[in-house]
Amino acid sequence: MDRSLKTLAKEAKRRMKKGFWQQQRRELESEREHAREQGINENKLDLYFLGKVEQRIKGDSPDEFYLRVKKMLLEEGEVSDAIGRLTDREYYDTLSYAEKQRYNLDLSERYLRALERFKREYEFERNRR
Repeated sequence: MDRSLKTLAKEAKRRMKKGFWQQQRRELESEREHAREQGINENKLDLYFLGKVEQRIKGDSPDEFYLRVKKMLLEEGEVSDAIGRLTDREYYDTLSYAEKQRYNLDLSERYLRALERFKREYEFERNRR
């Protein structure tokens, strides 16, 4: 998604005209108030909220792997066989021994990053309910 400077400037101007930043400020203040009531660290909230705003601006689509991990964690919690459950069996069966080792290592790293992201996000999402 390579966007030119001109396109980025037009998008920024459109956000300003439509009150995007005012809306974000109101939402952040509301979240801060809620965080104070729940005893959540406001600095952590600010970083979390900043990431959410960046995602909105960039138009990032949700990561399918993260969504699978999130669904699994919400339904069953942390399980001992998470890597096995996330493995694409059809693809895995076609790999050589060395490729399987690399696949497992890569899948483990992706799972740990997704788990860390989930814990960071869930701290705020849980307290909003």
